[in-house]
Amino acid sequence: MSDAHTSPPENRAILRKLLVVAALMFAFGWALIPLYRKICEVTGINLLTNKDPAAEARARNTQVDTSRTIVVEFDANRQGPWRFRPQVNHVTVHPGELVHVDYDLVNLEGRAMVGQAIPSYAPMQSARYFQKLECFCFKQQVLAAGETRRFPVVFFVDPELPKDVTQITLSYTFFEVAGALPQAGKDAAGAGG
Repeated sequence: MSDAHTSPPENRAILRKLLVVAALMFAFGWALIPLYRKICEVTGINLLTNKDPAAEARARNTQVDTSRTIVVEFDANRQGPWRFRPQVNHVTVHPGELVHVDYDLVNLEGRAMVGQAIPSYAPMQSARYFQKLECFCFKQQVLAAGETRRFPVVFFVDPELPKDVTQITLSYTFFEVAGALPQAGKDAAGAGG
């Protein structure tokens, strides 16, 4: 007659194996974070934009190329209860010219929310020539319940943009950052409206 129960040494061996598997799964999940960022960087999608400190210096030193014009189209997408749109659909600019456009954002939810804008560009190669000096995409935005805000985007198109590119589309996707509202911010947003 065989014993249906495993002995304590066998239990310890199984426990050790399970702990090793759990540790490997955790390490694999942790390793996916930089891998995901690298894939996004290579493909040019879902990139968080950081302010380029050298862009302002380049803007001051850039000559405007009046022999060329570039049509810059603006697009706005949203994930969640927002109304989000650019003030203008497009502008025609000269490479090197400093341009200011505004986007309107409305929190349609009855609570304070934190959102983040992720830019994308078409054609993808134009991203490296599109220099933003000021943009709401540089950081997360906190909007109170029902709040409406206008956000500026100040940019220039680098004159080094290849001559065959005559149109650039700047598209933002604005989405809620779940759980990002600190408790103090929740209390202040709820009390102040």
